[in-house]
Amino acid sequence: MSSLQDAIRAQPLSGIRRGIEKEGLRVQPTGELALTPHSAKLGSALTHPHITTDYCESQIELVTGAHLAIDDCLGELTRIHQFVHHTLAAMGDERLWASSMPCRLPTDETIPLARYGSSNVGRAKSVYRMGLGHRYGRRMQTICGIHYNWSMPGVTSEQYFALIRNFRRHAFVLLYLFGASPALCSCFAQGRPHALQPLEPDALFLPHATSLRMGRLGYQSDAQATLAVSYNGLDGYAQSLQQALTQPYPAYEAVGIRNPGGDYNQLGTSLLQIENEFYGTIRPKRVIRPGERPLHALRERGVEYVEVRLMDLDPFIPVGITAETMRLLDVFLLHCLLSDSPHDTPDEITEIKHNQHLTAARGREPGLWLLRGGRSVPLVEWAAEVLEACTPYAAALDATHGEAGYATALANARATLAAPETTPSARILQAMAQQPERGFVGFAAACSARARDALLALPWSPENQARFEAMAAASWEAQKAIEAADTQSFEDWRVEYMLEKNLD
Repeated sequence: MSSLQDAIRAQPLSGIRRGIEKEGLRVQPTGELALTPHSAKLGSALTHPHITTDYCESQIELVTGAHLAIDDCLGELTRIHQFVHHTLAAMGDERLWASSMPCRLPTDETIPLARYGSSNVGRAKSVYRMGLGHRYGRRMQTICGIHYNWSMPGVTSEQYFALIRNFRRHAFVLLYLFGASPALCSCFAQGRPHALQPLEPDALFLPHATSLRMGRLGYQSDAQATLAVSYNGLDGYAQSLQQALTQPYPAYEAVGIRNPGGDYNQLGTSLLQIENEFYGTIRPKRVIRPGERPLHALRERGVEYVEVRLMDLDPFIPVGITAETMRLLDVFLLHCLLSDSPHDTPDEITEIKHNQHLTAARGREPGLWLLRGGRSVPLVEWAAEVLEACTPYAAALDATHGEAGYATALANARATLAAPETTPSARILQAMAQQPERGFVGFAAACSARARDALLALPWSPENQARFEAMAAASWEAQKAIEAADTQSFEDWRVEYMLEKNLD
C-alpha cells in the first residue's frame, strides 16, 4: 500500500462535518431591493440560530448546523429556505434574490443597515456595518455568497493552515467550475472605474468571466491590499491580524469614531475594525464564547474548522448549491489537507492574488495562462492536474460512505473543465443572450421567482411551521435577556471590547 493510501486510510473520513451559511437579498418581484425591515416573524437577527441578517436589513443569512451527511445539511438548508419563503409569501410578494451580484439598488446611503436591538453587542454589530459603509461603500456589502464550513476530527491547527495554503494555491479551480457571476446590474458599478462591457438594457459583463464577485469589483479593498497575512501557522497569522486590528489607519482616523452629532461612524480607526472585516477566500475559524474576540479564541483553543468563502450562489438552483457541488468541495478540501503544503512566500501570495483576479475576469478564455512558481502555465492544464490528484480522495470518501457520488462529482468536474460552455458562468450568459431584453435584473428576477415557486411547492408540514415559529419566539426572548443583562454604557463596552489585550 502506498504512503498516500496509508495517509488516507488513517483519516476519520466518516467524521467530516460540513455546514452552510447562505446570504440572499430580499427583493421585490421587479428586482428592486426590498427596503422593509427584517420580519419579526422570522425571529431575532441577533440570536436566531438559523436565520439572521448580514450587512443590510434586506440581506438574510441562512445558517445550518454542522452535519455528518451532505443530504442532512442540504435538507436543513432547504427547510430554512421554506420557512423564510412561506413567511415572506404570507406578508406579500418579496422573495430571495437568486444571484450573488445584487439586484437593482437604491442610492448608497438609503441601503438600510442591519439592526440588532438595543443591547451593546447588538449596537456594536450595527456600528460595525456603518463603518464598513464608510470604508468600502454600502453597495459592495450587498454582494452575496455561500460559505462552506468544513472540519474533520483530529486535525491540528498546523494541519488546517496547511489546508488553507493549498486551498489558496488551487482556488482558481473552484472559481472556474462554480463561478456564477459573469454579469451584474450596471447600477452596482456606477461611479467606479471598471473594464466591463455594456450589455443592454441594464447589464455589465465580461465574455469569459467566471466570478465578478471575486474579482476587482467584488469583495476587494485597496487598504487591505497592504496587509501581508501569512498562512504559515497560527502564530504568524494571529500576529499579522493583530497588527491590522490595532494600528491606526490614517484614512479611517479621518472618518473618526463618532460624527459631530455624537452618532457612531465605526467601531475603531485601525485598518480592521474587527477580525471579520478581513476579506479572504478561506478563513481559519473557532466558535467563540459570548463577548470573546475571534482572534483570542483561535489563539486560546486553536482552529476548529475552515470557512470557504469564494462560492457564488448558483442562480439555477433554488437553495443556491447542490449536493454534487458539496461533494466536490469535500474532495477538494481533503486533497488540500493531505497533500504536501510548503510554506507560502510573499512572491507566491502575489501570484495567488494575480491568479484569482485573472480567473474571475477571464477564466473561460481559451488558452489562458496563470502564474505558478514564477512560470506561466495553462489554467486548464494546471486545473486538470489538481482534479487528477483528487482521484484517490474521492475513492476514499465513496468507500467510507458506501456510494459512488464523490467519484461522479469529480468526473463531472473534469467534464466541465473540458467544456467551459457548461460552467454556470457560461450558462448564465447564454440564458441572458436568449432573452436580451430582460437584461441582468430580468434574468435574475426570473431565477428568483422559479426558486420561490419551487420551494413553496415542496411539502411543508404544520409541525415544521410550528417548530420554526417556536424558534423565532425563543430567539426574541433570548434577545430581551441580553438587553436586560447590560450594565455598561455602549461607549464603555466598545472601549473594553476593542482593547488589544482581548486579542491575546
